[in-house]
Formats: sequence, structure tokens, C-alpha cells
Amino acid sequence: MSAARLSDRLSSHQPLVLGLFRIVVGLLFASEGAATIFGILGRQSSPVGDWPFWYAGIIELVCGAFVLLGIATRSAAFLSSGAMAFAYFTEHQKNGLFPLQNGGLSPALFCWAFLLLVFFGPGALSLSGLTEGRGVARGATGLDAA
Repeated sequence: MSAARLSDRLSSHQPLVLGLFRIVVGLLFASEGAATIFGILGRQSSPVGDWPFWYAGIIELVCGAFVLLGIATRSAAFLSSGAMAFAYFTEHQKNGLFPLQNGGLSPALFCWAFLLLVFFGPGALSLSGLTEGRGVARGATGLDAA
């Protein structure tokens, strides 16, 4: 198989893979928020109003659910990316420059994953795409999706 043909085959699946990426990232982010707010998944809950952890948990839970479902994906991803950049620079970077040194690998990866979704949109399998008539069947790329 030639490189051009392989590239064409992979590109044809791009909307679906982007949608699956969005779903996984949204689920992981929402679970972080649920663990912080409700004290589940082996984590103690953060007291209501505890700055910045409780507020970060709310952002993670709500925006993670929006990204997971593909509702207002770009806006939720933008807020999430900013929250993770804030978390990295205020809570982690003071303990070392690199994420492996300072325990900030998760916020760094979430920040860049959400930034990717801001620019590429939700991909396929999003609720906003279904309500607007764009779905897997029409090959939605999410590049023009909200």
C-alpha cells in the first residue's frame, strides 16, 4: 500500500477518531471533577467553596460532560484548557520545570488536548452535530461546529 493511499484511508476516518478522542477526554475530565466534588473514585471531596480546588472540580465536571456529549464543545474545551493551564502554572510549576518533576503531567496533557478540540471541534458523534444534521453518515469534520 502506498503512503498516499494509506494517508487517504486514515484521513477518511478522521472525524470518527476525533469524536472518539473527544469522548474519552471528556469522560476522563468529568471523572476528575466528580472525584473532586463528590469524593468518589478513591479521592476525598473538596470542601464547598475551597479555592481553587472545588471550583476546578465544578469546571471539570460540567465542561467534561459538555465535551463528552459534544455540546458547546469549543467553548467548554476553551474554558477547560485555560483551567488546566492555570492549575499547571499555579499548583505544579513551583515544584519544578517539567511535568514529570512537578506532578503536573495530567493538567499539561488535558490543557493541550482541550486546545486541540478548540481548534478542531467535536468531530463525529456529537449531540450538537446530530441536532444540526451532521453526523458520521455525512462525514462531519467538526471544523465548522460550535
